[in-house]
Amino acid sequence: MDGDPSNPRGSLCHCLSTLSDKKFALIPDLKTHCRCPCAACRAEGSMGRPGRSAAAERHSPAHTDAVTCVAAVRAELCVSGGKDKSVAVCNWRSGAVLGRFVSHEHEVTKVTCTHDSNRVFSASRDRTVMMWELHGTSGLRQRFPGHDLVVTGLAVSPDASRLCTGSRDNTVRKWDVETGECLCRAALSRNLVTHLCWVPGEPYVIQTSEDKTIRMWDSRELRVAHTFPGKQHIQTSCDVSQDGRYCLSSSSGFAGEGCEATLWDLRQTRSRVREYRGHLQTMASCVFLPQGPALPPSIATSSHDSKVKVWDRDTGACLATACLQGAGPLASLAACDSSTLLCASFHSGIHVLQLRHREELELEEVAVL
Repeated sequence: MDGDPSNPRGSLCHCLSTLSDKKFALIPDLKTHCRCPCAACRAEGSMGRPGRSAAAERHSPAHTDAVTCVAAVRAELCVSGGKDKSVAVCNWRSGAVLGRFVSHEHEVTKVTCTHDSNRVFSASRDRTVMMWELHGTSGLRQRFPGHDLVVTGLAVSPDASRLCTGSRDNTVRKWDVETGECLCRAALSRNLVTHLCWVPGEPYVIQTSEDKTIRMWDSRELRVAHTFPGKQHIQTSCDVSQDGRYCLSSSSGFAGEGCEATLWDLRQTRSRVREYRGHLQTMASCVFLPQGPALPPSIATSSHDSKVKVWDRDTGACLATACLQGAGPLASLAACDSSTLLCASFHSGIHVLQLRHREELELEEVAVL
């Protein structure tokens, strides 16, 4: 920013104003095949035809170390956090780093924002959460200190007035975004929070935990409104559909034991709807894809097995797989639109993936930054 990528106070206005609101090509048809060339996929009986990842455009890295989290902001803009302690704002299409915020003292663990928001939130192992302005006098706007251990959950209310955070200190906290005041705090024994997400249009927050439990919090009094049936493995992340009908959770695991995503009903039975199995190691992230006119309701998952999979939400069929060889564990996933995904990796930065229909549906790596 302003020629200095380490300056947290520069302006992003000019860079952000150049972003276009381009539409993406829709997918005309679907078939169920993995399209990656790795030996593991061939052993699983997938197509195994050589992919096109070698043609992926390589940009200057957004981070100097492992990327731990990524979130889509709007249009072609994304925000990410890493072990290099920085928060980066990038144009994922051009690969340009539009800004970098450096104020955390340790690894950034989570990033989030509200759709079309001018504010980004980051959580860290330094036990704090920070709010950053993207427009005007961009930079650090607010700090939210108070947790006793690493902050591992971060969710902003739809109106951007409230922030919920969770930590390995067994607590969930609610904050006033403008003042930074902690409005209330709830502690549950052994509730080592792994992820938080807000239910659109509702006062509820979904939370996953190392105690293998998914909880629904009523943010008004910060109390547990519902606890879903326990799983067999640590629940690593969660997401909620835009219509608020379903939530997803992902599981840890090894050698195919565990490693699944689970779809939960939020409005009626509040029970398990189905599972999605196929990853061989811990599933680190799960997201709903925005609805596209030629794409059935779909979800995407990323795993420590270096694969990203897209699934038919209603049938559980795996529609496409991308194997990011050499990327190491895949940490975080963000959906930009119905055909574009961003994936944070430990070894090779942020991968831009697009769903393309050629002979069959393919999940293709098109860029790395």
